[in-house]
Amino acid sequence: MKKAVFLFVLLATTVFTHAQKNFGTGDTELEKQLNILNSEAKSDLKTFKENMSKELSVSKDRIQELLNKAMEPAEIILSGRISKIAKTDFENVIKSYEKNKSKGWGQVAKDLGIKPGSPEFHELKGKSKTKPSSNGNSKGKGNSKGKGKS
Repeated sequence: MKKAVFLFVLLATTVFTHAQKNFGTGDTELEKQLNILNSEAKSDLKTFKENMSKELSVSKDRIQELLNKAMEPAEIILSGRISKIAKTDFENVIKSYEKNKSKGWGQVAKDLGIKPGSPEFHELKGKSKTKPSSNGNSKGKGNSKGKGKS
């Protein structure tokens, strides 16, 4: 029995380790959050596509097309968040991603004006900690340092 439990734990650990994707953001915490979002989205792709279609104002077919092009659900979420923070069209983010795919999402964000360590980057990290909502009103966790203090 102990051997069976050990083998199960070993197998589960191996599967979980290999399921982790490196999105190339350059930020360990953001990478972890994106992997969590990715896993959650993959567990219910129908709802994910519906929510992202509404949040990004694009068709479910366009979301499926991006998934078919080997984009991960978390990358679609990240594209939407980057487009809002960089105040650019979602499709501009997709074009930048396609151009810089090998360099990672950190380069995509940087090319669109979101510099590492900037307030915009911190906003991106905060927003990526939340699931996309069906009404586009996702709210991330912000840094409340200094608020409410005299």
